[in-house]
Amino acid sequence: MRVACLTFWFYDYTIQMANELARHAEVLLLLPDYRSEEYLEDIGPGVEVRTFDYSRHAGRLGPSCYSMIRDIIAMIDDFRPDIVHFQVNNPMLCPLIPMLRGYPLVATFHDIEPHPGEDHLLDIGSLLYRFTLFISRAFADRIFVHGNTLKGILVEKYRVPGRKVHVIPIGEHEVTPFTKHAQEGLKPPGPRVLFFGRIHRYKGLDCLIQAEPLITREIPDVRIVIAGTGEDFGKYEEMMAGRGVFEVYNYRIPYEEGARLFQQASVVALPYLEASQSGVVPTAYGFKRPVVVTDVGGLPEIVDDGTTGYIVPPRDPAALADAIVSLLKDPEACRRMGEQGYTKLKTDMAWSTIAASLLAVYNELAPPPGDGRSSAGGAAGLVVPAIDEEP
Repeated sequence: MRVACLTFWFYDYTIQMANELARHAEVLLLLPDYRSEEYLEDIGPGVEVRTFDYSRHAGRLGPSCYSMIRDIIAMIDDFRPDIVHFQVNNPMLCPLIPMLRGYPLVATFHDIEPHPGEDHLLDIGSLLYRFTLFISRAFADRIFVHGNTLKGILVEKYRVPGRKVHVIPIGEHEVTPFTKHAQEGLKPPGPRVLFFGRIHRYKGLDCLIQAEPLITREIPDVRIVIAGTGEDFGKYEEMMAGRGVFEVYNYRIPYEEGARLFQQASVVALPYLEASQSGVVPTAYGFKRPVVVTDVGGLPEIVDDGTTGYIVPPRDPAALADAIVSLLKDPEACRRMGEQGYTKLKTDMAWSTIAASLLAVYNELAPPPGDGRSSAGGAAGLVVPAIDEEP
């Protein structure tokens, strides 16, 4: 089995996927030259790596990008894979994917539609993103998503045949880059709640800020740590009733600093208003920290309520505060749930588990030995498959 893995952005995820697949198959990993050097040391020796010239284009879809697309196709043709597996994350896929229809195509969707607040109908970037999602749904022979909830949306809302969509865990992709920077013996210096990652309206940070007075009423010495960047942070600062309770790191967090923040956290909170999945949950599990998440998207599918953390309703500061307080008041429960989260990460969410699912699908699609395969740019690749079949 020969598998070409292509990404334009999800470096951690695609590298760890390729490393695990390389235990069972010959793997070509295609990465953009943009910032990929930060990740090269994490690629296993069994993975063949090729980079393509993305820096000059910086995501600008236009005639100049076709030289890059031709280079990607040439690299794939030279490798002659049985499967091409791509991550849905960049408008460059729009012209590229139809030109690869000579190969069986597998797509991983990390988000199946734009998040609220990130979809401006008159914005060209939003339109391109929606078109990228459409092209990827249409041309992929099989689709992987991180949750049954997401599969249901693809089948019911977008009429993708159910047989075409497979569910896999989100995996440990963000865990290793953080945990390799862990400091021996570093523990929470007191009760601390961590909100980590991109800051956008759908992440529900305002709900955590509204929960703060309810938390501090029960845990006066609590610290609420906010780490990440995104939209203008000023509006959140204006909401803070007790500014001194909050510890804010409003910038892109390096892995080393992120490791410290997770190690010093007692509880990791994800008060999201909407979600597909989140790499924050497995990262918290990697540091043996319990989570409090909202019942949105695929989040409840990776949290065992009362075992690895708590699931609360979205937009409910009181319920969020109650769950956080119950954990902060019970350090033994924090320790036990953190341990159980780590066990879940290394079993249900392990890359070996994910790779088994991927390989099963690859084997269904791969042409038998000696079967003639049309070239990547063949005319057959220009036919858009139907996506309105019954599941």
